[in-house]
Amino acid sequence: MKKVMQLEQRYMKKNLPDFKAGDTLKVHVKIKEGDKERVQMFQGIVMGRHGGGTGATFTVRKMSQGIGVERVFPLHSPNIEKIECVKVGSVRRAKLNYLRDLAGKSARIKEKMVESGLITEEFLEESLDAGRSADETAKIDSKVAAAEAAEEAKAAKE
Repeated sequence: MKKVMQLEQRYMKKNLPDFKAGDTLKVHVKIKEGDKERVQMFQGIVMGRHGGGTGATFTVRKMSQGIGVERVFPLHSPNIEKIECVKVGSVRRAKLNYLRDLAGKSARIKEKMVESGLITEEFLEESLDAGRSADETAKIDSKVAAAEAAEEAKAAKE
């Protein structure tokens, strides 16, 4: 069994981003048409991950002209050029099969602002201490930052 694992290690990719169900990804896939090869991007929500080792796969779903399109990608495939994590979703399930029945605004997934880097842990703790939600505090902070930037720009003109 160890020999099989060692053999698989050679074919596994090392530079994969950490993602899970609910995250929004951009998957850059190599497409071969005749003798030409190009890279096509597929952006959507991760429905789930399956398996392990070199046989691991993940399913990505996107809406294209009102029609849901799902695609299963082998995680360690040489045809995947790169994977980018666009948003970190906040979900409580490992498989998001319920999204297939939803459309429009009901199919949206909340974003984890701290893991996405939009706000810091300290900022989140301060906002919770003030009795406001993290989103309310983020809006207030962005308004304050915009006002400070406008004052600095005004001072720089003078």
